Amino acid sequence: MTQARVRAPKILGVATCVPARRFDNVADTTEFTADEVRKVVGMAGVAARRVVDGDTCSSDLCFGAAQKLLDELDIDRSTIDVLIMATQTPDYVMPSSSCLLQQRLGLPTSCAAFDLNLGCSAYVYGLWLAASLLTASPYRRILVLNGETPTRYADRADRSVALLFGDAGSATLLERREAGDETPDWSFVLHTDGAGADDLIIRAGGFRDRFCADTRQHYVSMNGSGVFNFTIRVIPPLVRDTLELAGIGKDDVDCFIFHQSNRFIMNHLVKKLALAPERAPVILEEFGNTGGPSVPLTITQSGFARPADRAARLMLLGYGVGLSWGSALVDVAPDCRIVHTEWPAHG
Repeated sequence: MTQARVRAPKILGVATCVPARRFDNVADTTEFTADEVRKVVGMAGVAARRVVDGDTCSSDLCFGAAQKLLDELDIDRSTIDVLIMATQTPDYVMPSSSCLLQQRLGLPTSCAAFDLNLGCSAYVYGLWLAASLLTASPYRRILVLNGETPTRYADRADRSVALLFGDAGSATLLERREAGDETPDWSFVLHTDGAGADDLIIRAGGFRDRFCADTRQHYVSMNGSGVFNFTIRVIPPLVRDTLELAGIGKDDVDCFIFHQSNRFIMNHLVKKLALAPERAPVILEEFGNTGGPSVPLTITQSGFARPADRAARLMLLGYGVGLSWGSALVDVAPDCRIVHTEWPAHG
């Protein structure tokens, strides 16, 4: 376990972007019977999903989110020092998606850009890395992008995943705070257990088995019961450890933003943690499980209560493929810009 308290940067804005195409699980699914679809929808809680068309990639969705955010903030793009792109669905094996996005967004060549290969915990890890860099370096601003297109690797004939996943991208702009700012430190707790790697895995396409003839191996394989047992085992202690690290109680957190895994898991966690439902918003009914970007997507779509006179304190929780899980206790100021858009952009 890694625990860290980091000097809090300021979140200037959070933006998300989803495909314009809405897929209705009940009306649009043809691979399964209506009864099978209703059973899966009832369990997972995903009525509809946003699904990419054609060759749309996670970089496109992140570009849409970042472009919207930077334009609304009217930020001088030459002041962005670092670009972090967190994804497990890159455009290419090489080059990294971050290099493509540096050029596409018009960021300076002085901007350091790199990819972070993590799944459901990626947003939390990305914030931890960015906050740590802002603390330990002279950097002023870091742009964290997190995007996934899991519908591209989900086999439509596999009931365990076909009706679960949606696609999304996000952009979060962080700025170093000035000396003397008394905003509480951010708290992070991070874990890894590679012994559970087989519970969520795409076996083919990497260099272990690049040209596997079995097409099924190019799609994700999920051990649903293994993922469920892992999640309900690790998340309650993760919440407890994060509160202890920050020296606060559960009631001091305004909102708990969970990775939107599936409704059954989330309901179980909310009950086990004794949280009021309104303090743990669920948005997956209309968007599905979008992986790591489900955390910022919940921020932009949940309408969580934002106090007018102080920052909102959020606990962000990511968990899944790896196996990897982590938390971030952060503050969102009243002037933080929160925006959402669709791809392709209209107008």
